[in-house]
Amino acid sequence: MSGTGDTAPGADAGELPAYAERVLSVAELIPAGRVMTYGDVAEYLDEGGPRQVGRVMALYGGAVPWWRVVRADGQLLPGSELRALAHYRDEGTPLREASRAADDHIPKLDMRRARWDGRPDDRDSAGDDDRDAPWDD
Repeated sequence: MSGTGDTAPGADAGELPAYAERVLSVAELIPAGRVMTYGDVAEYLDEGGPRQVGRVMALYGGAVPWWRVVRADGQLLPGSELRALAHYRDEGTPLREASRAADDHIPKLDMRRARWDGRPDDRDSAGDDDRDAPWDD
């Protein structure tokens, strides 16, 4: 499962594990044009880790803006690059163009500008490089 619209077999909203509900709630908080890494979500929740968040997104992420929970290196989700890219372009998410050497010519996320730190006052400041995020320490 890619985490881009698939749901675990037999899973419905009534069967979500509590941790999955918390992860999906964070994904829904991320403003359009911004992203959090799997590790950021785990840190925000102070629970689990990147792999656990990734697993939740793969199994249940189709009902939330899955494209806003990303890899720390800014690479787009393998197998869903074009779908994610369309969302990023629609939302104005900061991207870095692919290098000439890149085989697929798919841009990466500009993590420095796109990353959201979870603060409500940071919702509308995409591209603000002066913000202090807990992972920049």
